[in-house]
Amino acid sequence: RKQWYQRRVRGLWKQKQAEEIAARDAEAEAKAAEWKAEAAKELENWHAKQNDVFEKTKAGNREAQEQFLKDNVEETKPGQQWERICRLCDFNPKNNRNSKDTTRMKSIFLQLKQNPLIRA
Repeated sequence: RKQWYQRRVRGLWKQKQAEEIAARDAEAEAKAAEWKAEAAKELENWHAKQNDVFEKTKAGNREAQEQFLKDNVEETKPGQQWERICRLCDFNPKNNRNSKDTTRMKSIFLQLKQNPLIRA
């Protein structure tokens, strides 16, 4: 009788544990599905924002290219070539922290702009 009772209790315990595990698994699957849906939504939002930024950048680049081409089409007078070159250079030292040091070349450009070479 005692063995029968122990087997019965053990069987009930196993059944209860299996039900609890199944409930936890179902809860975990529901959370995982919720997280996947949320992640897909966030990824879609991120792609939409990236596409907006990309389109804005493309539009800005097109405008800059059109302006650049317009400026280059203009006929340059002799002695103004260095002014055109200096317009293309960024002389602000704060913006160039991660690039090579080009201060010597920039100073040469500025000197040539102020005193252009005279060829006979």
